[in-house]
Amino acid sequence: MAKAFASQGDMEEKKISFTQVGRDLWAFTAEGDPNTGVIIGDDAVMIVDAQATPRMAEKVIEEIRKVTDKPIKYVVLSHYHAVRVLGASAYGAEQIIMSDRAGAMVEERGQEDWDSEFQRFPRLFQGHESIPGLTRPTLTFNDRMTVYMGKRRVDLMHLGRAHTAGDIVAWVPDEQVMFTGDIVEYHSACYCGDGHFGDWGDTLDAIKSYRPRAIAPGRGDALVGEEIVNEAIENTRDFVESTYRPAAMVAARGGTLKEAWDAVRAECDPKFADYAIYEHCLPFNVARAYDEALGMDTPRIWTAERDLDMWAKLQG
Repeated sequence: MAKAFASQGDMEEKKISFTQVGRDLWAFTAEGDPNTGVIIGDDAVMIVDAQATPRMAEKVIEEIRKVTDKPIKYVVLSHYHAVRVLGASAYGAEQIIMSDRAGAMVEERGQEDWDSEFQRFPRLFQGHESIPGLTRPTLTFNDRMTVYMGKRRVDLMHLGRAHTAGDIVAWVPDEQVMFTGDIVEYHSACYCGDGHFGDWGDTLDAIKSYRPRAIAPGRGDALVGEEIVNEAIENTRDFVESTYRPAAMVAARGGTLKEAWDAVRAECDPKFADYAIYEHCLPFNVARAYDEALGMDTPRIWTAERDLDMWAKLQG
């Protein structure tokens, strides 16, 4: 009997923080759990990433109501993953916005991802019975879309593939603050199981070119100040490259997935073993890195069954 995924035993509640990252801009964080961004405009509120269930989203709403009573009009979803999107119904927003590609991925693999993530990470799905079904966008765009909330402008942009093929960021130019989703993490492992290693670095460069004064990352603490923002971007780059490089070397010589796992651990454990969700992410990261190195551009769909099959192959 293979041992359980690391995340299946992670049932300890995390401390919630609600941190101001700019004027009327907030980051809801919880010690490495998925973050949610809050953008308060003149007449409405925009959410960036919704949490995994309506019950979890209610915790975000509780914090929002401490700082504003404006209606929540927009929910922007940085990508399609279940832990980001399935809580969207709680906000009662007029519009749910995704990139075209992310919207397509909901149809292509949304249910399988939900089933897979629910098996992997039960704590994040507390109150799962309140999820009404897959979260589908009401509005999608290709590369760029601008939303005005009164005078406040928010640019939603697809800057390139990274964590998924459909990632978007939210840029608030009046404060030079960016909500990056899982393209950038801070002292939390990047989940690369649906990622694009070869593109990720260029997408980080695109984020860096905006010279953000603050970032709300996908996981980890809110980042205020150019120094810590750049540190997080470069640390994310190091994590992604340190995962892909050893796996690619193994794949190039015809080695096995288990050999790639051992090589990635040797490279990454000394630097990242204490990061949030590191053990949870690692097997999926190695599997995707190995596939990409073998020429598979589109990530294979994770299912609950494929998760277990992959995990069994790494137990030798």
